[in-house]
Amino acid sequence: MSFAGASGITYSLWSARPCPSARFGQPHGENRLSDSPVISIIDDDESVLVAVKRFVRSLGFIGHTFGSAGEFLHSPHLAETSCVITDIEMPGMSGVELQRVLIARGNNVPIIFITAFPDEEIRTRVLEAGAIGFLSKPFDAATLDHCLGMALGRSQLER
Repeated sequence: MSFAGASGITYSLWSARPCPSARFGQPHGENRLSDSPVISIIDDDESVLVAVKRFVRSLGFIGHTFGSAGEFLHSPHLAETSCVITDIEMPGMSGVELQRVLIARGNNVPIIFITAFPDEEIRTRVLEAGAIGFLSKPFDAATLDHCLGMALGRSQLER
Protein backbone atom coordinates (compact mmCIF):
# COMPACT_ATOMS: atom_id res chain seq x y z
CA MET A 1 0.00 0.00 0.00
CA SER A 2 1.43 3.41 -0.95
CA PHE A 3 0.35 6.92 -0.07
CA ALA A 4 1.74 10.44 -0.23
CA GLY A 5 1.93 12.36 3.03
CA ALA A 6 1.26 16.08 3.41
CA SER A 7 5.01 16.72 3.19
CA GLY A 8 5.06 15.10 -0.26
CA ILE A 9 6.87 11.98 0.95
CA THR A 10 5.53 8.74 -0.50
CA TYR A 11 5.05 5.90 1.99
CA SER A 12 4.66 2.22 1.17
CA LEU A 13 3.28 -0.18 3.77
CA TRP A 14 2.87 -3.90 3.32
CA SER A 15 2.85 -6.95 5.50
CA ALA A 16 3.87 -10.50 4.79
CA ARG A 17 2.34 -11.56 8.10
CA PRO A 18 -1.20 -12.98 8.14
CA CYS A 19 -3.75 -11.76 10.63
CA PRO A 20 -2.72 -12.75 14.14
CA SER A 21 -4.46 -15.66 15.78
CA ALA A 22 -3.36 -14.79 19.31
CA ARG A 23 -5.22 -12.04 21.08
CA PHE A 24 -3.33 -9.57 23.22
CA GLY A 25 -4.08 -6.50 25.30
CA GLN A 26 -6.47 -7.23 28.12
CA PRO A 27 -6.90 -3.74 29.57
CA HIS A 28 -7.91 -3.30 33.18
CA GLY A 29 -8.51 -7.01 33.76
CA GLU A 30 -11.42 -7.23 31.35
CA ASN A 31 -11.85 -10.43 29.38
CA ARG A 32 -11.03 -9.44 25.82
CA LEU A 33 -10.08 -12.86 24.46
CA SER A 34 -12.63 -12.53 21.67
CA ASP A 35 -11.45 -9.02 20.76
CA SER A 36 -8.49 -7.87 18.70
CA PRO A 37 -5.91 -5.46 20.14
CA VAL A 38 -6.82 -1.79 19.81
CA ILE A 39 -4.18 0.38 18.18
CA SER A 40 -4.62 4.15 18.52
CA ILE A 41 -2.95 6.15 15.74
CA ILE A 42 -2.28 9.85 16.34
CA ASP A 43 -1.03 12.16 13.59
CA ASP A 44 -2.01 15.53 12.18
CA ASP A 45 -1.53 14.22 8.61
CA GLU A 46 -4.77 12.59 7.45
CA SER A 47 -2.99 10.52 4.79
CA VAL A 48 -0.75 8.95 7.43
CA LEU A 49 -3.78 8.17 9.61
CA VAL A 50 -5.59 6.48 6.73
CA ALA A 51 -2.61 4.42 5.57
CA VAL A 52 -1.46 3.30 9.02
CA LYS A 53 -5.02 2.41 10.05
CA ARG A 54 -5.42 0.36 6.87
CA PHE A 55 -2.14 -1.43 7.60
CA VAL A 56 -3.07 -2.07 11.25
CA ARG A 57 -6.43 -3.48 10.16
CA SER A 58 -4.71 -5.72 7.58
CA LEU A 59 -2.92 -7.33 10.54
CA GLY A 60 -6.26 -8.07 12.20
CA PHE A 61 -6.13 -5.29 14.79
CA ILE A 62 -8.68 -2.59 15.55
CA GLY A 63 -7.42 0.86 14.57
CA HIS A 64 -8.70 4.19 15.87
CA THR A 65 -7.35 7.46 14.46
CA PHE A 66 -6.94 10.83 16.13
CA GLY A 67 -5.81 14.15 14.64
CA SER A 68 -4.23 15.30 17.89
CA ALA A 69 -2.92 14.04 21.21
CA GLY A 70 -5.65 15.96 23.02
CA GLU A 71 -8.34 14.25 20.97
CA PHE A 72 -6.88 10.88 21.96
CA LEU A 73 -6.64 11.79 25.66
CA HIS A 74 -10.34 12.72 25.70
CA SER A 75 -11.41 9.65 23.74
CA PRO A 76 -13.42 6.75 25.15
CA HIS A 77 -10.88 4.50 23.38
CA LEU A 78 -8.04 5.54 25.69
CA ALA A 79 -8.81 2.85 28.28
CA GLU A 80 -9.00 0.05 25.71
CA THR A 81 -5.86 1.00 23.76
CA SER A 82 -3.26 -1.77 23.56
CA CYS A 83 -0.66 0.33 21.71
CA VAL A 84 -0.24 3.94 20.56
CA ILE A 85 1.39 4.93 17.28
CA THR A 86 2.00 8.68 17.37
CA ASP A 87 3.71 11.41 15.42
CA ILE A 88 6.10 13.58 17.40
CA GLU A 89 5.52 17.04 15.96
CA MET A 90 1.85 18.01 16.02
CA PRO A 91 -0.01 21.23 16.79
CA GLY A 92 -0.96 21.57 20.44
CA MET A 93 0.51 18.65 22.34
CA SER A 94 3.51 16.82 20.86
CA GLY A 95 3.93 13.06 20.94
CA VAL A 96 6.69 13.50 23.54
CA GLU A 97 4.32 15.49 25.76
CA LEU A 98 1.66 12.82 25.25
CA GLN A 99 4.10 10.19 26.51
CA ARG A 100 4.79 12.31 29.63
CA VAL A 101 1.07 12.76 30.32
CA LEU A 102 0.33 9.05 29.95
CA ILE A 103 3.22 8.13 32.27
CA ALA A 104 2.12 10.74 34.82
CA ARG A 105 -1.37 9.21 34.77
CA GLY A 106 0.07 5.75 35.37
CA ASN A 107 -0.87 4.57 31.88
CA ASN A 108 2.02 2.44 30.61
CA VAL A 109 0.53 1.73 27.18
CA PRO A 110 3.30 0.87 24.70
CA ILE A 111 4.12 3.75 22.34
CA ILE A 112 5.64 3.69 18.86
CA PHE A 113 6.81 7.10 17.64
CA ILE A 114 6.85 8.06 13.96
CA THR A 115 8.40 11.28 12.69
CA ALA A 116 9.43 13.08 9.53
CA PHE A 117 11.99 15.02 11.58
CA PRO A 118 14.21 12.51 13.41
CA ASP A 119 16.25 13.94 16.27
CA GLU A 120 18.71 11.78 18.19
CA GLU A 121 18.15 13.61 21.49
CA ILE A 122 14.38 13.11 21.31
CA ARG A 123 14.85 9.50 20.19
CA THR A 124 17.04 8.77 23.19
CA ARG A 125 14.65 10.51 25.58
CA VAL A 126 11.49 8.70 24.45
CA LEU A 127 13.17 5.30 24.31
CA GLU A 128 14.60 5.79 27.81
CA ALA A 129 11.07 6.67 28.96
CA GLY A 130 9.84 3.32 27.63
CA ALA A 131 8.86 3.81 24.00
CA ILE A 132 8.88 0.63 21.91
CA GLY A 133 10.07 2.24 18.70
CA PHE A 134 11.15 5.48 17.01
CA LEU A 135 10.55 5.29 13.26
CA SER A 136 11.59 7.90 10.71
CA LYS A 137 9.13 8.64 7.90
CA PRO A 138 9.09 7.05 5.48
CA PHE A 139 9.31 3.75 7.34
CA ASP A 140 8.75 0.24 6.07
CA ALA A 141 5.88 -1.96 7.12
CA ALA A 142 8.13 -4.76 8.34
CA THR A 143 9.67 -2.43 10.93
CA LEU A 144 6.26 -1.20 12.10
CA ASP A 145 5.00 -4.79 12.17
CA HIS A 146 7.99 -5.79 14.34
CA CYS A 147 7.41 -2.86 16.73
CA LEU A 148 3.72 -3.76 17.02
CA GLY A 149 4.66 -7.34 17.86
CA MET A 150 7.01 -6.13 20.58
CA ALA A 151 4.42 -3.67 21.90
CA LEU A 152 1.60 -6.18 22.04
CA GLY A 153 3.80 -8.83 23.62
CA ARG A 154 4.78 -6.31 26.29
CA SER A 155 1.20 -5.15 26.66
CA GLN A 156 0.03 -8.70 27.29
CA LEU A 157 2.63 -9.21 30.03
CA GLU A 158 1.94 -5.91 31.82
CA ARG A 159 -1.85 -6.10 31.97
